[in-house]
Amino acid sequence: MDKKTLVLGASTNPARYANIAINRLVRNNVPTVAIGLRKGEVAGVKIENEKLPFENVHTVTLYIGPSRQPEYYDYILSSLHPERVIFNPGTENPEFYKLLQENGIEVEVACTLILLSTKQY
Repeated sequence: MDKKTLVLGASTNPARYANIAINRLVRNNVPTVAIGLRKGEVAGVKIENEKLPFENVHTVTLYIGPSRQPEYYDYILSSLHPERVIFNPGTENPEFYKLLQENGIEVEVACTLILLSTKQY
C-alpha cells in the first residue's frame, strides 16, 4: 500500500484509538506520519506537534473533534492536498465535509481501524 497517511490527533497513549491506528497502519505497511499535541513516537512513527509540510499525503485520518478541526482546515487544504480525509467516529463535521468536497477531496465518514481490518483501506 502506498497511501501515505497522516494521523491527526496522534497520541502515545496505547488506549487511544489514534495510537491503535498508527500501530495498525504500520503493521499493514502503510507509510505513516503523525501530528499530536505532544511529540513522541509510536511504532517507529514520530509524532510531531506542529503542522509540518509533509509531502505526498494520500489520506488524512482525523482523531480530533469538530471544535478543534478549524485550525487545520487551511493546513489540510493548502499544504497537504490529500486525496481523502477520513472522519473517524466522533470527528464528524459537515462544515469541513463541504470545504473538502469543494476542493476535490474525498470525504469518508468511517473508522480507519475497520477499513484496515476489512481490507477496504
